[in-house]
Amino acid sequence: MTQRKSVREVTRLRLDSMVAQLRELVECESPSDDPASLARCADLLLAWGNRATGHQGSRVERDGLPHLLWRAPNPTVLLLGHFDTVWPVGTIAEWPLTIDDGIARGPGVFDMKAGIVQMFEAMRLVADRSRVSVLLTCDEETGSASSRELIEQEAARAEAVLLGEPSADGGAFKAVRKGVSHYRVSVTGRAAHAGLEPENGVNAGIELAHQILAVTRLSAVDDGTTVTPTLLRAGTTVNTVPAAAALELDVRAWSRVELDRVDREVRGLVPTLSGAGLSVSGGVNRYPLEAAASSRLVELARAVAVELGIDPPDSVSSGGASDGNFTAAIGIPTLDGLGAVGAHPHARAEWADVTAMPDRVALLAGLVDRLCAGPSRDGRRTP
Repeated sequence: MTQRKSVREVTRLRLDSMVAQLRELVECESPSDDPASLARCADLLLAWGNRATGHQGSRVERDGLPHLLWRAPNPTVLLLGHFDTVWPVGTIAEWPLTIDDGIARGPGVFDMKAGIVQMFEAMRLVADRSRVSVLLTCDEETGSASSRELIEQEAARAEAVLLGEPSADGGAFKAVRKGVSHYRVSVTGRAAHAGLEPENGVNAGIELAHQILAVTRLSAVDDGTTVTPTLLRAGTTVNTVPAAAALELDVRAWSRVELDRVDREVRGLVPTLSGAGLSVSGGVNRYPLEAAASSRLVELARAVAVELGIDPPDSVSSGGASDGNFTAAIGIPTLDGLGAVGAHPHARAEWADVTAMPDRVALLAGLVDRLCAGPSRDGRRTP
């Protein structure tokens, strides 16, 4: 107990260093759609990670994007995060990082650059770094298209995945996350002059309106399933019956069963107007992170917090998704929201509490140590 509690004192002494790293990382802008900026940020993080993990990391280039991996030879734990942000290059010039009364404000400070600093600091403290892999991707904010296979591959080598993603309010863990699907419903009609002979056309815009009404009926309020039309497109000129239209759908659900139900029904849509055509593309992007994947890790993390003298964080459900959805979906125990304490990701109000960083580091390091305390892969056990 005394030894564990002393970890909090060690992390508090490291706070100034963590804040300096946070400033450097936030000022190294890394929007998801800027490969050159991502490469510069990857250079910085690769050097930091090599020191923190004690072994040489590697760039894993996928579709021209630099993901970073520090692979342990026989990992028990995978620490997972991302270094891309939603903020374009130049944001830091007009919105510089500020730290007042322990609150840091700036682009990406909460989602999730403070979490990355905490992950590396925790790696300095764990007892056996040879049993911990670290993966930082750079396309999470745009759907993880290039990194998904890598994430699942590295997660499958471990017994548990811990994400340095931002916490929920007050530092709560994200124990459950909704799954997400995206679809495009494309409609074809037939063009005609809107004034001279509209009756000769097949109005794709009207067909699209029928489809909007149809898909909104797929929501299931009692189950928390939402089917939301977002982007709509139709027509070419003001005096032409639209020959084409398209609808983008955002689907969220708490269970795999519900995502699969909506998937079947969206793919079963049929045209209403005679002569109209319809096609559906897209599908399930991430299945949910369900409670079964996180419940044991929540209990373990709360027990570690008590041992450290930290108020045990709550656990909540989140409507947003993360890369933890991927790892949970392939059957690896996963706990999300172990990163920074703060609020308002993706908004100009984004902030992170730097005074909370030492305890968050101590908690993450303690949880990793607990997970690594038993036998490794030879006698694989479920956390």
